[in-house]
Amino acid sequence: MKKKHLAGILALLLVTNIITAFASVQLATGSVKEVAQTKVLEHFLKKYYLRSDEITEKDFIEGRKKGTVAALKDPYSQYFDENEYKQFMESTTGEFFGIGVQIGAVADSKLITVIAPIKGSPAEAAGLKSGDKIVSVNGVEYTVDEMEEAVKHIKGDKGTVVTLGIMSEGEGRVRDVKITRDEIHMESVITGSIGDIAYIGLTQFEEDTVQEFTEAMKAAAGKKGLILDLRGNPGGILEAAVGVSDQLLPKADIVSAKDNRNKEVFHYTSDEASWKKPIVVLVNGGSASASEIVAGALKDNKAATLVGEKTYGKGVVQTLVPLPGGGGIKLTTSEYFTPSGVSIQDKGIEPDVKVSLPENVKAIGLEHRDQDTQLQKAIAIIEKSGR
Repeated sequence: MKKKHLAGILALLLVTNIITAFASVQLATGSVKEVAQTKVLEHFLKKYYLRSDEITEKDFIEGRKKGTVAALKDPYSQYFDENEYKQFMESTTGEFFGIGVQIGAVADSKLITVIAPIKGSPAEAAGLKSGDKIVSVNGVEYTVDEMEEAVKHIKGDKGTVVTLGIMSEGEGRVRDVKITRDEIHMESVITGSIGDIAYIGLTQFEEDTVQEFTEAMKAAAGKKGLILDLRGNPGGILEAAVGVSDQLLPKADIVSAKDNRNKEVFHYTSDEASWKKPIVVLVNGGSASASEIVAGALKDNKAATLVGEKTYGKGVVQTLVPLPGGGGIKLTTSEYFTPSGVSIQDKGIEPDVKVSLPENVKAIGLEHRDQDTQLQKAIAIIEKSGR
C-alpha cells in the first residue's frame, strides 16, 4: 500500500499556534458592533436568565466554540469539549455505552436519519433500520441542526431507558420505541463460511480492523470465493478501509481526496499482492463513508461484483484535531473520489446486481441466510463463477 502526501504536514505542525491565536484573530477581523452585541447578549443572559446562577463563564466559552463550528451547517463537523472528545475516542475502540446506532443527515431532509444499527445492539433488537428517521428523543423533537444535542440524550448509563420517536420509510406516523441502554461491544470483523465460500462481515472500520481482516483472509486462503458483507457498516477510520482494500486489489488506485483549494491531499494505491478468486460485496443504504471507499475501489477496478442496494452516499473526509487544554474538532476537510474520479457525496454507489430484501425480513447475515435474499444471490454468483 502506498500513500502519496501532497499537502497537510505543515498544517498539522502549525495547528496549535493557529488555534491559540484564533480568539485574537476573531476580534481583529470582526466588527466592533458584532463584538459589542456578543458582550451585551452575555450580560443580558447573566442578569435575567431564570437559572443564571447555574451558568459559568466556561459555559459561555464552550458555547462560543460550539457555535463557531455549528455555523458551518455541516452535519459531519463537530466541536467536542474535553469529556465529549474522550467519549468519541473511546467509541473508535469498539466498546462504549448507549443503544448502538449510527446516525447522520441526508440530502433534502431536516430529520436525523439512522445510517445503521450496530449488529447485536439494543437498537437492532428494537427494530431500528437504515433510513429510519429519529423525530424525537424522550418526547423532545430534534432536527439535524440539533443532532449533537439529540445524541447527548440518546446516550446514557447502562440499564436506563430512552424513548425515540421513529418514523420509518413509507409510514406517515411516528411511533415510540423504548430502548434500554447497554454496553456496546463491536466486533468489527465477523467470519464464517458457506461450504467452500468464505464469508467476512465488517461492521465498522476500527483501529484493529486491518489486523483482524488479515487473519480472516489467511483462514479463507483455501476457499474458492469470498463474500464481503458491508451492509450496515457506517464507516470509521479511513486507513482501515484502505488497508482492507489493499488486500483485495491488484496494483491499482484505491481512493484520492481534494481539499477546498482543489488540491489533492492524499492518494492511496494498492500493491500487487491480492486475492485472486471471485469476490462479491454486499451493500445497502447503511453502507457509508469508509465502506463506500472499499466498495467503490473494488467496483471501479472490476475486482468484485456489488450486490444489494444503493449505498448511503457520504463522500467527505473528516480530520480529528485535538485542541490545546482538552477537547477537539472533527472537521470536514476534503472530498474523496473513487478510482474512476467519481464523487459519491449524496449520491451513493449503485450495486452491479440490485437485490432488495423482502419486507418481512427481520435479520440478515450468515445466521439468517435462509431469509437473506441478498446473501443468497451472492452465493449463487460465486457458485456460477466457479463452474
